[in-house]
Amino acid sequence: MWKPTGGLTLSSAGLRAATVGITCLLLTGVLLLLTGGHWWEPETAGPGSTVISVYIRTLTWKRTAVNAPPRSSSSPGPVEHLSQADLFIAVKTTGRFHRLRLELLLETWISRNLLQTYVFTDGEDETLRKRIGNHLINTNCSASHTRQALSCKMALEYDKFLNSGKKWFCHVDDDNYLNVGSLLKLLSQYSHTQDVYIGRPSLERPIEAMETLSMTEMKQVHFWFATGGAGFCLSHGLALKMKPWASEGTFMATAEHIHLPDDCTVGYIVETLLGGSLTRSALFHSHLENLGLVTDIHNQVTLSYSTVENNRNTVTVKGPFSVKEDPTRFRSIHCLLYPDTSWCPSLW
Repeated sequence: MWKPTGGLTLSSAGLRAATVGITCLLLTGVLLLLTGGHWWEPETAGPGSTVISVYIRTLTWKRTAVNAPPRSSSSPGPVEHLSQADLFIAVKTTGRFHRLRLELLLETWISRNLLQTYVFTDGEDETLRKRIGNHLINTNCSASHTRQALSCKMALEYDKFLNSGKKWFCHVDDDNYLNVGSLLKLLSQYSHTQDVYIGRPSLERPIEAMETLSMTEMKQVHFWFATGGAGFCLSHGLALKMKPWASEGTFMATAEHIHLPDDCTVGYIVETLLGGSLTRSALFHSHLENLGLVTDIHNQVTLSYSTVENNRNTVTVKGPFSVKEDPTRFRSIHCLLYPDTSWCPSLW
C-alpha cells in the first residue's frame, strides 16, 4: 500500500502517458466551459520542473458495468443522537469572495451555526476577523484555484478537525447553503465511530487516475468521490484511519501522488487506500446539477447556485424576495426554514 515518500519522476512511457493526460485535460476544460461548469485550474510548471503531471481525468470511462456507491437510506430511528456541538463545519473560500459570497452565508445559515463553523481562506481580513474571531482560519495557501492550493486548504481543514475532537467533519464551499437540521438528521443514522464517507458524486462513473507505484511503474485506479461543490462529511472514526495520508501536510503529498484536487484525493484515500466506500446521498447539491429540479427544500442538506449571466441555475422557491433582490435564492430559503429571522418579512 502506498504511503507518502519523496519526489517522483516518470519514465519515457510515463511521459507519453502524460501527453495523453494533458490532451484529455484540455478537452475537459473546453467541455466545462461549454457547459458552464468549473472544477479546478491546472497549475503551470515552475522553472526547471522535471515532473510532468500524469493523470488526470479521462473523458472515457470503463465500458464494463460498474456498481454505483451505496445510497443512504432512512432508518427507523437514529443510531446516535447528535447536536450541533458534534459538528465541525469547514467552509472553503478565497479572499475575492469574502464580500461576494461569504457575507451571504454569514447572514443566513452560518448566523445560526457560528460556533460549529470555521472559514478557511487564503488571506487576512480585519473586518471578517472582527466579526467571527478565531473562526476565520488564514491558511496562507495560494489564492489560485489550482490543485495544490485546494489541497493546501483541505489539509488544514482535516488537521483542525482532528484537533477539535468533534464527531463529524463536514466540508462545504462558499456557494453552499447548509441546512444543519437536515444534516444532523442524516448523520444520526450512522455511528461516528464507524467508517462513514457521505456525499454526492458529480460523475456517473468512478473517476480514473494514474497511481505512481515507483519511478518507473504506474497503475490505473478508479474510485468514487463526493464532489466538494456539494459538500461531504467524514466520521471521526474514518478520519482517524486517514492520518497516514492526510495529517500534518501529507494530504498534499497524496494529492500530488495521483495528480488530482482535494475532493478527489479524499475519495482516493477512503476507497483505494483504505478499502472503504462512498455513501451517496441525493440530499447534497452543487451548481453542476439542474437545481431547478430540486424539491422538498426543507429536507435537503446542501443547496447551491450559479448566477452566471444567461446561465442562471438556482432552486425554485417562493419567498419574500424577488429574484432581483435575492438572485441566489439563499435569503428566501433561509426565511422558509427560519421564518423567525429578524430580517424576514412577517407576512409573505
